Amino acid sequence: MKIALLVGGSSPEREISKRTGLAVYSALKEMGHEIAAVDPAYGKNQPQEISKFFEEQDFTEISNKNYVEALNLQLFNDIDLAFIALHGKWGEDGTVQSLLELKGIKYTGSKVLASSAAMDKNMSKFLFRNFKVSTAEWITAVPGSYELKSLSKIIKKDLGFPCVIKPNDQGSTVGLTICKKKDQIEEALKLSFKFSDKALIEKYIPGRELTVAILEKEALPVLEIKPKHGLYDYECKYTSGMSEYEVPAEIPDKIKKKLQAQALLAFNSLGCEGYARIDFRVTKKYEIYCLEVNSLPGMTATSLVPKMAKAAGISFHELLDRIMRAALK
Repeated sequence: MKIALLVGGSSPEREISKRTGLAVYSALKEMGHEIAAVDPAYGKNQPQEISKFFEEQDFTEISNKNYVEALNLQLFNDIDLAFIALHGKWGEDGTVQSLLELKGIKYTGSKVLASSAAMDKNMSKFLFRNFKVSTAEWITAVPGSYELKSLSKIIKKDLGFPCVIKPNDQGSTVGLTICKKKDQIEEALKLSFKFSDKALIEKYIPGRELTVAILEKEALPVLEIKPKHGLYDYECKYTSGMSEYEVPAEIPDKIKKKLQAQALLAFNSLGCEGYARIDFRVTKKYEIYCLEVNSLPGMTATSLVPKMAKAAGISFHELLDRIMRAALK
């Protein structure tokens, strides 16, 4: 097929998108597809050398204002599929998806509304609650909507400490803080508001970090993440050796099945399609709490979906093939 690989973008997860893009590009080339890379943050000014799309240093100035120009490039008039290797805001939130739909181009991953809902953590949690997906208690805050003293009282009463404060529409733990006491709330909110105009404040769930990939409405084996920091933060996610992974996870079969069922329910509650990764915290008593749905999960050397696929006997090439076939249905 002729495939446009969308990579890079203007979110704080740009570097990770480049890693995903390189892994996907290499595999698709090996599979015999014809690939044209496009970085929507570059607009009309795209590199001629394919390697420039994946280098750490940017080819030219980036901006989310360039997306429309990039998606109007001539090459999009002659492709079979767009493979979205973008992560975070402006790539995973329905923006690119809506532009592709306007052009009548089929693309990998979830459609506009599901992508938007998955990226909006507050919206996701309302949908989770409606569809009986277990999730931690939460509140939201926007700049100027609260008086710090009263917000602290609400957090102490409704959520307790520690609590988690994070941007409402970012991934990869960007801007996330675990607040152990009320004195940390103000700085945590300031950090969160650097990345989003809304902060999600969530009850902290102690326990194990587990995740389940969904591929074409099928739950793959459960994977446990064992980060060196205790928190699966940006460094532990993307630095080799900073996390250990166990797949299938060593948990009772009953809990595995419940996690897979909850993952599929979360996937369907947002209207996701193709593939996604659903993250959970599981307490010592095996209480399950869904954290979020990643509608465009990473495909890097340390990424989790390929690990779960491998445990199910699905190679990386087959995984990509199934993702693309699902998009073409």
